[in-house]
Amino acid sequence: MTSKIAIIGDQDTVTGFMLGGIKEGYPVDNIEEAGKTLEDLVKKDYSIIITTEKIGDGLRQKIDNLTSERALPMIIEIPDKTGSIERETDPLRELIKRVIGVEMVK
Repeated sequence: MTSKIAIIGDQDTVTGFMLGGIKEGYPVDNIEEAGKTLEDLVKKDYSIIITTEKIGDGLRQKIDNLTSERALPMIIEIPDKTGSIERETDPLRELIKRVIGVEMVK
């Protein structure tokens, strides 16, 4: 698998990351479009897929299924322009625990 990185999110988030050097950006308008884009990127062997927390919450089951069976792609959820979402569990914390086997303590 090559080291390809992509961002899926709203237009502003995607534009910001592309200005920061990410070459592959996929602006989406709804969860269905985001789900299809995510599936396409997984099939194309992207190693890191960045998405917003809102999209991550909308695609939680699909993301969990994709990440539970293999290490790559790493799907990283970030806050969008409206800020972070309060959650009971932190997907990034769970990703770190799964990848390196260490639980991060607050």
